[in-house]
Amino acid sequence: MRFLLLICGDTETAGEQAADPALVEACERWKVEQESRGVQITGTGLRPPDEATTLRVRDGQVLLTDGPFAETKEQIGGFSVLECADHEEAVKAAATHPWATYGSIEVRPIWA
Repeated sequence: MRFLLLICGDTETAGEQAADPALVEACERWKVEQESRGVQITGTGLRPPDEATTLRVRDGQVLLTDGPFAETKEQIGGFSVLECADHEEAVKAAATHPWATYGSIEVRPIWA
């Protein structure tokens, strides 16, 4: 079963934390470990929300909004896609991700 890990952090400090060489190295080690276990399928960090575009189509018209549409104190800073036996295994993998000590990680099943 596949799971999406949404790597989230506080919008005010996420950039500083993401630039911390020790944290970047720890996250890379986590990725390599998950890949070696055959769990990590893909994943990467994301550029900041102010570089995003939100798109909607209403009545045939494409509506674009700069940045994220929702006002929030957290941003999605990255993601990982894992192949795990079940939700429990995915949660255990997410709990070892270094970012979990700084922000939050949402573990979400992917439709088959």
